[in-house]
Amino acid sequence: MSEGPPLEFLDTPVLGLRRLLLVVTGSAAASNVPTWLNWIGETYTDLDVQLVATRSAERFVTRYALGLRVGREISIDAWEEVKGAKHVEWAEWAEAVLVYPATFHFVTRYALGLADSPLLLALQCTRAAVGVAPALPPGGLESPAFQQHWATLARRDTVALVPPMPGRSLTTGRDDGWVCPPMPEALRRLEDRRLRLLVEAERLAGVEPIGILR
Repeated sequence: MSEGPPLEFLDTPVLGLRRLLLVVTGSAAASNVPTWLNWIGETYTDLDVQLVATRSAERFVTRYALGLRVGREISIDAWEEVKGAKHVEWAEWAEAVLVYPATFHFVTRYALGLADSPLLLALQCTRAAVGVAPALPPGGLESPAFQQHWATLARRDTVALVPPMPGRSLTTGRDDGWVCPPMPEALRRLEDRRLRLLVEAERLAGVEPIGILR
């Protein structure tokens, strides 16, 4: 993955949300998430973050490295790993969800409407805004299959798509991969979608949405 700009040079979006469910899937970009969690903790001191990781994410980052930065144990997206109705808890608790990074496989499962894990079931049922920030191998973004699933998600009102950026592939060593954009950009797009959902909800309720959209 290519190095991004120094954190101090990144624009920091204003967030009105208080509860963020952050999902880490099995891309090599998962190894960068602890750095971004440090940044989130220093930037948004009142933001409550819960973490869910897929089993494949553990190839690139440990549960301890993630949990240490949010001050709580993380959850693994497998029925045998969670207790109780976690899918309901996550769906109702989150004011917004960010999948960062999202793999080709995860995007496919989400777009197809699959609900074969606690997290996917939560995402299919939640009314919260869901940001999807993929990290893809060479040829991944151009793949007809991926483009079809991307278009499917684009039609969902709750989903904020965060397009990947050209970057260095760890596999080929060439600049032919697709990497996650910086976390601030992902959060900005997610917050924009969350606010639009609030405006639409207030419109349907007959409430004048004053001052929500900036």
